[in-house]
Amino acid sequence: MRSIPVLLSILGATSGWASAPASEAREWTPEKMMQVKRVGDPRPAPDGKRLLFTVTEPVMTSEKSEYLTQIHLSEGVTSRPLTFGEKPSTQPRWSPDGSRIAFLSSRSGKNQIYLLRLDGGEAEPLTAVKGGIEQLAWSPDGTRIAFAMTDPKGEDDEKREKGKDDSTWLEEKPKNSRLWILPLAAGPQGKREPLPVDLPAGHVQAFVWSPDGLRLAVTLQKTSKADDWPSRRIVLVDALGRKAVGEPLAGGQGGSAAFSPDGRWLAFSRDEHGPRWASHKRYWLQPTAGGEARPLPLTPDGQPELVGWSGDSRRLVFSEAFRTRSALFTLDAQEGRITPLEFGGGLASAAAMDPSGRHLGFVLQSTGRAPEAHRASLEAFIPQVASAVNAGLPSLPLGPTEVIRWKGADGLEIEGLLTLPPDRDGKRVPLILNIHGGPAGVFTESFTANAAIYPIAAFAAKGIAVLRPNPRGSSGYGAPFRFANMADWGGKDLKDLLAGVDKVIDMGIADPGRLGVMGWSYGGFMTSWIITQTHRFKAASVGAAVTNLMSFNGVTDIPHFVPDYFGGQSWEKLDLYIQHSAMFQAKGVRTPTLIQHCEGDLRVPISQGYEFFNALKQQGVPVRMLVVPRQAHGPTEPKALLKVMQTNLDWFAERLR
Repeated sequence: MRSIPVLLSILGATSGWASAPASEAREWTPEKMMQVKRVGDPRPAPDGKRLLFTVTEPVMTSEKSEYLTQIHLSEGVTSRPLTFGEKPSTQPRWSPDGSRIAFLSSRSGKNQIYLLRLDGGEAEPLTAVKGGIEQLAWSPDGTRIAFAMTDPKGEDDEKREKGKDDSTWLEEKPKNSRLWILPLAAGPQGKREPLPVDLPAGHVQAFVWSPDGLRLAVTLQKTSKADDWPSRRIVLVDALGRKAVGEPLAGGQGGSAAFSPDGRWLAFSRDEHGPRWASHKRYWLQPTAGGEARPLPLTPDGQPELVGWSGDSRRLVFSEAFRTRSALFTLDAQEGRITPLEFGGGLASAAAMDPSGRHLGFVLQSTGRAPEAHRASLEAFIPQVASAVNAGLPSLPLGPTEVIRWKGADGLEIEGLLTLPPDRDGKRVPLILNIHGGPAGVFTESFTANAAIYPIAAFAAKGIAVLRPNPRGSSGYGAPFRFANMADWGGKDLKDLLAGVDKVIDMGIADPGRLGVMGWSYGGFMTSWIITQTHRFKAASVGAAVTNLMSFNGVTDIPHFVPDYFGGQSWEKLDLYIQHSAMFQAKGVRTPTLIQHCEGDLRVPISQGYEFFNALKQQGVPVRMLVVPRQAHGPTEPKALLKVMQTNLDWFAERLR
């Protein structure tokens, strides 16, 4: 692997990547893709003229491999950093009057809340708590900040840990997040003391203030365990008395709620047919004065993510996957009319509103345009670029990406994104079938040079085309489409995928003798499954794959996931589990296979990768397994991500020549 460039964004230094030698090929590589900065959490000021957002960059030295996030402020088409140093700063939030920002930073160890006045001065620490703070929100009058904090270790726990007497009981005493309120006025000793909120037992997943600052709507789930999300409900809190009031609202599975600016309504989401992993939800309106909640119309995909309310308390603003794009919509709460907000194509993400409901912040990108922060007025929705943090990227050719369509199983229309090499010149080229996770994931029109496990721009630069299909089971195409693979993983969805490969061959683009297949998580499941069903692929890369549905249920942190899709546990649906597991179909596999798995993966534990590796090795199949230390369900350290990217590129470049 080539040497790793070093980004020196430490102690406020401004430095870029090391200059490339003049002889170096002018093409996208995994190293060059690591230069694309991640833009997130855009927050418009109350005046709509300024925007806060975060920029995340990798720091890779001989001793470091981490991502560093800092907060930027835009007051026009460019921006400047507001925070600096070796520790990240995240979650910037405007004070109601727009004169200050509160944010989280781990500069003193654990995440604490800091306050920065925009008229000058250093950031002031507001908390010094033992647990890590995860979320914060200003009260509407700017006198308090509510925050969620993870339970810290107790003194007894620390003593036992130090004395190596730290055995634990599985799933007992999980560390949950609790809600606290911090008065900003200093007390008699000049200190600010966070005050706990008395809530029913559980884990705080989200919270939001009412417009008058008298209440909070808190989304609670039973514990912090990933599999407990179906237990979410919404609890109303008396913010002054700091205690829960009334009965919880059931069915808040979609996350946070939102009060209308006039305080009359609380919007929240509820699953249509009970909580399901594939999800089909709609918004409901609860009158805050009491009475029955009423449903709002279903959205196009049935998976809306609430952004906020318009200032007149008439419309909800939400984001949702829409085919190969992620779009923004408004929903008229009185008339039920859904209207898309037009932004000229591409992908809108991370949308947020100011508390007045007049201004939006969001990140825009497209297959050929790097992500940048944008802002717009809700009333006159004309997106304006607010950053140029990726303006310094190398000017390298990107292969064109287009949306193509074909008929899958049963004649169902399937879409996918096809990326071609920049210099194909009409000749047939190798093709990799890239399968997304989920299975309710979706491939969207994001920048193809974004650093990712499968480096699309780098594959294209090596003369390899990549097809990213959205087969049945994907999001973005409505609930019936998303539920169409129930109890049928590797059935009709497999036919959808292979029909897409045939489509690209019929277009005169793909060389049928040089085909590869790759995918992570559910995409890894499908990749491992495909090579047990056909020998048409010359190479495969299996990432974090579910290879054995039965043993997966016994080791994952989401044991209800597969039973939800297959209608029962393995002892209830034994034949179905066997019929749809690659491990039980592994006899006769011949495809050279790369397996990549992270050691710290709780979602799809690494034993799933070991099972498949040994099954192929015992049969003499060319197989290698890359074990990535410390990482969870995907690489989060930049060196680890770069290693996975480069390994995938090298594997296919060698075998699809």
